[in-house]
Amino acid sequence: MRAQPKASHFIAGTWTEDQAGARFDSVFPATGEVVAQLHAATPEVVERAVNAAVAAQKDWAARPPVERGRVLRRAADIIRARNHELSVLETLDTGKPLQETLVADAASGADALEYFGGFAATVTGQTIALGQDMAYTLREPLGVCVGIGAWNYPMQIVCWKAAPALAFGNAMVFKPSELTPLSALALAEILQEAGLPDGVFNVVQGMGDVGAALVRDPRVAKVSLTGSVPTGRKVYAAAAEGIKSATMELGGKSPLIIFEDADLDNAVGAAMLANFYSAGQICSNGTRVFVHHRVKAAFLDKLAARTEAVTMGDPLDEATQIGPMVSERQMAQVLGYIEQGKAEGARMVCGGKREGTTGCFVQPTLFADVTDQMVIAREEIFGPVMAVLDFEDEADVIARANDTEYGLAAGVFTRDISRAHRVVAQLEAGTCWINAYNLTPVEMPFGGVKASGVGRENGHAALEHYTRIKSVYLGLGDVESPY
Repeated sequence: MRAQPKASHFIAGTWTEDQAGARFDSVFPATGEVVAQLHAATPEVVERAVNAAVAAQKDWAARPPVERGRVLRRAADIIRARNHELSVLETLDTGKPLQETLVADAASGADALEYFGGFAATVTGQTIALGQDMAYTLREPLGVCVGIGAWNYPMQIVCWKAAPALAFGNAMVFKPSELTPLSALALAEILQEAGLPDGVFNVVQGMGDVGAALVRDPRVAKVSLTGSVPTGRKVYAAAAEGIKSATMELGGKSPLIIFEDADLDNAVGAAMLANFYSAGQICSNGTRVFVHHRVKAAFLDKLAARTEAVTMGDPLDEATQIGPMVSERQMAQVLGYIEQGKAEGARMVCGGKREGTTGCFVQPTLFADVTDQMVIAREEIFGPVMAVLDFEDEADVIARANDTEYGLAAGVFTRDISRAHRVVAQLEAGTCWINAYNLTPVEMPFGGVKASGVGRENGHAALEHYTRIKSVYLGLGDVESPY
């Protein structure tokens, strides 16, 4: 059960340790067993990482884009060849079932590296005819980018940030969550094996102070965070103070609207994916499930039956469908929200308790008769807790769905395609699904509005967040001057 890396940090192509940094553990949430011990980066380690990125970036940017892309595509191939061992690592780090990590974590990271590896050589500027004269634009890398990761999808998140950054000629210093420190180190070693020059991708460990030091560094041009809204406010403010480019992928309390004509079996399956996958620890989860009153009873019956049949247990067993929370703290927070839902008068349909006495397991929990003002309908719980709300009128449910500070995602289930497009057009969310939920292919931009974030990851939209435009005016005649 040990997954001890060679050292805590990976800087300039070298495993790096500084035991003066605070020690912290990576814990397997299913048992509480320590699988790795690491040290947080000291200021000296942070300085070395940024220096390495600065020193390596210009040479990397000067390489032909097709060469940069080739490195990323080789890394994608290595990840796919080692998918099982990387998935086990991810399960030990996060507690997510191997059934999930085999298909949704390292595999998703490989997709990002492959996609942006192919994208790199297609990036071009514009030529603008101006009569006798002309102008053209160049797409340039930003320089040194900082990535700060969350603990729910560590391998996917580091790849979603590193792939576009490196493809377009930037260097990166990445800080994973202290709860899940291992995947980024594995990626760093794989990128080196694939031919990435030393210093182009560096990993430093630590808590918020390490992230803050990276964000404040004047040599850093870009910050990309995946995390909570409170953390996002602090990081965004610090980036703004330094006038740095920033993308923030933050939390949500997303609506999933199920109309009376929806295919209920599909809607139930999507609602479960939108609340119970990864033990509910997904920022885009549709945790406010609005169900038309005509189908509410049938929906709840089907949902309860399928929820009670879910298999919880050892996440290293591929038969397990739901694993533990990432930590005891997260488990306690989720159980607290469940008690609050009960106290507010929501009807408990199933679940609602800790599962067992070992590990951080919380039963998949279903509340019905939830009202809009209940805390469980307003605040992000980040656990396997679904709130089902009734509705009758289309305009009313749209208004209620939008009545939140968040705007990350939304979903609509209906057989009426006109209504589906009409409703989605009015939902205040950056990522929407029709008759599906939580599918995030790398080809599609992902991100939120309102408090859920700024900017987009993935797709062609990522080009705007990891490059800048230089405009060049070319005068081809004599200068006309009044002087």
